[in-house]
Amino acid sequence: MKILDENYFDLIMNNVLLPLYDIDGSITDADSVTYINERHSVIHLPATDNICALGSMPYHIFPSLYEATSPISMRASGIQTLQDNPYLDLRGQGVLVGVIDTGIDYTHPAFRNPDNSTRLVSIWDQTEQSGSPPKDFTFGTEYKAETINKALSSETPESVVPISDSGGHGTSVASIIAGSPSITANFSGVVPKAELVIVKLKEAKRNIKNIFCVPNDVICYMESDIMLGVSYVYSVAQSLQRPVVICIALGSSQGGHDGHGALSSYLDSLSQLPWTGVSISAGNEGIAGRHYFGTAGTAPFQDDVELLAGAGDTEFALEIWSSYSRLSIEILAPNHESTQQIFPSILDCRRLQFIFHECEIWINNIIFEQETGDQLILIRFKKMLPGIWTIRIRNLENEAFSFHAWLPAGSMLTNNTYFLKSDPDTTITSPGNSYHSLTVTAYDQRVGKIIQASGRGYTRNGHIKPDLAAPGYRVPCALPQNRYGNTTGSGAASAFAAGAIAMILEWSVARGNYTSITGNDINRLLTRGARHNQDIFYPNNVWGFGELEVNKVFEQLAMF
Repeated sequence: MKILDENYFDLIMNNVLLPLYDIDGSITDADSVTYINERHSVIHLPATDNICALGSMPYHIFPSLYEATSPISMRASGIQTLQDNPYLDLRGQGVLVGVIDTGIDYTHPAFRNPDNSTRLVSIWDQTEQSGSPPKDFTFGTEYKAETINKALSSETPESVVPISDSGGHGTSVASIIAGSPSITANFSGVVPKAELVIVKLKEAKRNIKNIFCVPNDVICYMESDIMLGVSYVYSVAQSLQRPVVICIALGSSQGGHDGHGALSSYLDSLSQLPWTGVSISAGNEGIAGRHYFGTAGTAPFQDDVELLAGAGDTEFALEIWSSYSRLSIEILAPNHESTQQIFPSILDCRRLQFIFHECEIWINNIIFEQETGDQLILIRFKKMLPGIWTIRIRNLENEAFSFHAWLPAGSMLTNNTYFLKSDPDTTITSPGNSYHSLTVTAYDQRVGKIIQASGRGYTRNGHIKPDLAAPGYRVPCALPQNRYGNTTGSGAASAFAAGAIAMILEWSVARGNYTSITGNDINRLLTRGARHNQDIFYPNNVWGFGELEVNKVFEQLAMF
């Protein structure tokens, strides 16, 4: 099966362009194309070890690589007020919660009803090939509630449903949204009566990691598999005719940070549909030192970007994006060797080597990246020489210009690699830059201050993001092996906000108060009901429209 075969790239393709890649008629079979939605499919083409495959084929069709965004006070956001109100009692009844993540410990009490039956509608385990895949999907194994309950009544549940969540991220996110109450653990999810649809993502293919110079031991996930997971959750909701909120507590610093990209576009389209909400983590790149904003307003119209490469980071990629200029690039190594000046082209890929050290560099200076129309300079390093590197950017038009540069997010780099003059703004990870989904940053609910690591807006093209800040400091959660703990970060905040969306879906759809409501409508209700600090101007690039306060939403609705 090509979607599981390391000998094939999984490339995200606009459906109207598929015939261009079917020159000899070899991709017409179902094993060569995996349908996602009406706009996109995954095409499986023979892979190569040549990093310049990205160059002979365009940047935007290679799936970006995503990592988990490390995931309370229940009163901090008005959640408990709505749970305790006997006239509202909003706990997610009739609403589905979709979590596309690292898996789930389905045996945990947080995901069981009082009679010990499961609260999971289904699980799609993309990593397990021993069973039957979901309808209209070609790989993985689907476990429905009947099978999960059979596992729960077995002395060896893993022999019936062999799914696990060793890292615990998916378990924690799902429990924050919809975990069953535990008096002994002093824990409850936001909507403990909602039902869950879970997708366990398979790890990214090594061939895509190689294309983007990501070490093989880094656990990350491909954009294409996340999109298929979203498609699965939405298909389950459609078949059951139930409202659904989808939580994406994953992030990537690849792409233009402008709302383009296949996953961002897909989530945008779903957010505009009735009964469908989307909550996305803003990421935790705010103070990681991995974003640089460069500008030059006077001659010679060039800017030197200083990058400190740590000894532990031997291979990684760096992206430079600019909208209106025509930029060249030259790289100076710590030992003062330098490359030649690389000028912009369309699909050129240059492999560069040095005389006195073994570092290799691949540079794609793409004058217009096909999806955005903007210039992208993609730099990929292998056998990196530690020390301070200088990346010299010149504007060939000899006029004022600006640009952004991003290093990889999360654990793809150690904390020892960063820009010496980094900028904390424009650090929201994808798909958090999408226009119509709810992008959520994290604040410390104990003191009412933003968590400094949280991603900041705006988007590269000036769109207001994040939308809201939600509690994200030491949020209580379930952990694998029947444990409870807490977690910090924007992943936890996005889960908290997903629970708030589920409350509104219960009130509007399940209770029949506003049955045509869309995810975008819900986002506007939440942003208008946000809590403000009188000393801060809103919206802004740190807090968005303010702090999540779902109780205020219903106070406003009561006035209509």
